[in-house]
Amino acid sequence: MEGPKIYGYIYGFPITQTLVNTWIIMVMILVVCAILTKNMQKRPGKAQVIAETIVTVMDGLVGQTMGKDKMKFAPWMLALIMFLAFSNTSGIYGLRSPTADLNCTVGLALMTFFMTQFFGLKSKGLGGYLKGFLEPMPFLLPINIIGEFANPVSLSFRLFGNLLGGGIIMALLYSALAGLMFFPIVIPVPFHFYFDIFSGLLQSFIFTMLSMVFISGAMD
Repeated sequence: MEGPKIYGYIYGFPITQTLVNTWIIMVMILVVCAILTKNMQKRPGKAQVIAETIVTVMDGLVGQTMGKDKMKFAPWMLALIMFLAFSNTSGIYGLRSPTADLNCTVGLALMTFFMTQFFGLKSKGLGGYLKGFLEPMPFLLPINIIGEFANPVSLSFRLFGNLLGGGIIMALLYSALAGLMFFPIVIPVPFHFYFDIFSGLLQSFIFTMLSMVFISGAMD
């Protein structure tokens, strides 16, 4: 499976296939949000019911995972899981998934990492924040520091590995089927369902849940 293509450069920065597909997915999300929130009424229509259900479910998930006092993170977590869901399932509509590029998953993991450190420091203060690295025993300081830096590594490689692996398997499957005289269209469907839909949505949920756990854990 080839890496992302480079379409050109702007001020020396490469415009890669991953970047272009990310822009496309962002536009898709904006269009979906615009459709679902158009003409909001007290007596909601079908589109508004869907939008309100999504927001309600996300609010409940954040409240249960992070606590009612951290509901301010609900909009960010909803935006994160929507981007991941659209990205992870983009193979269905012919786009190379941005999350199959390590640059994308590392960027997302670093955002979670910096939010974890920032809000942990803001919530506990400098003394409480530094004290957390000495718990439960001071001699565990090196392990606690390594653990903090291991979180973004595990987040990024878990998501990247699952999406890249699924893409490679699908590419190999299509290469194998392409040699047949009558291309069996129906054979790849179960594989698409698993790798592009089930696995993609599952990884979106896992990444978002872990982000909530890391941030709330740093603040408590």
